[in-house]
Amino acid sequence: MKAMVLREQRTPLTLADLPTPVPADDQILARVRACGVCRTDLHIIDGDLKDPALPLVPGHEVVGEVVETGARVTRYARGDRVGIPWLGSTCESCDFCRSGAENLCDRPVFTGYHVNGGYAEFIVADARYCFPMPDRLGDTEAAPLMCAGLIGFRSYRLAGGARRLGLYGFGAAAHIISQVAVADGREVFAFTRPGDRLGQRFALRMRAHWAGGSDEKPPAELDAAIIFAPVGTLVPVALAAVRKGGTVICAGIHMSEIPAFPYDLLWGERTVRSVANLTREDGEQFFARLREVNVSTEVSRYPLDRANDALDDLRGGRLNGAAVLVP
Repeated sequence: MKAMVLREQRTPLTLADLPTPVPADDQILARVRACGVCRTDLHIIDGDLKDPALPLVPGHEVVGEVVETGARVTRYARGDRVGIPWLGSTCESCDFCRSGAENLCDRPVFTGYHVNGGYAEFIVADARYCFPMPDRLGDTEAAPLMCAGLIGFRSYRLAGGARRLGLYGFGAAAHIISQVAVADGREVFAFTRPGDRLGQRFALRMRAHWAGGSDEKPPAELDAAIIFAPVGTLVPVALAAVRKGGTVICAGIHMSEIPAFPYDLLWGERTVRSVANLTREDGEQFFARLREVNVSTEVSRYPLDRANDALDDLRGGRLNGAAVLVP
């Protein structure tokens, strides 16, 4: 099979011929129909996340068609369409797993980080951690749901009943969650890079109530804010925008250093918290919600051998929505 391989961090991916993997007893083998390009992939490739299992095939927003099943797989059959997410498997025995917090597992396996991911023509995955894909969305449109959607949804739920919700960094995750929030009757305030008028128009098209630069003050106090951009300086900015008792949620797996800020920004029982990974329950609830909400995804398609171009466009902020590789 063809695959894009990371051989050393901070270097471009290379196109390679690899053996098609063989599924173990609990695994499926899937033909990759589409794989989203996530900012976490950038963090792995650029060296922000340490110790990936090199050489590595990145990618964890995978939509595929099952072509073979392991001996113990009963949930899926050949021809089924599945989604393969970041959480590849867990130990199922640590305190976190036993308490329902498998996103905090002490010994997790992450797709496209510890095991090969979806920048390839085929992928093997633990069937117990895959999701059936809704028929309404095509392969490329569904791919960003597998991380941008799932992690975004977990972050959104942590915002509680926030009526005015700020989204800092209006990319793949924000444009999905904005649609869910509006369907729930929330007002979305979108923050882009300063001066990014194209991104602000995109946010308004995704039904945001207001859109402006991250250097601007919103026209009303926010009840909660989600920071999707990996920019630590946005934490005090978001704290200054939320009302007393509000929450600032840091949704990324990596963020640049958070600068010192005056205690006054935190006072008033404001909360700053992070989001780590996802659980299978998150996925079940998210896809159940999508049966009620008509969410569309904005995607830019790239052939597999142009994965480096897709990564560069994401790195340079040249995308509205999500980049998706199509083998």
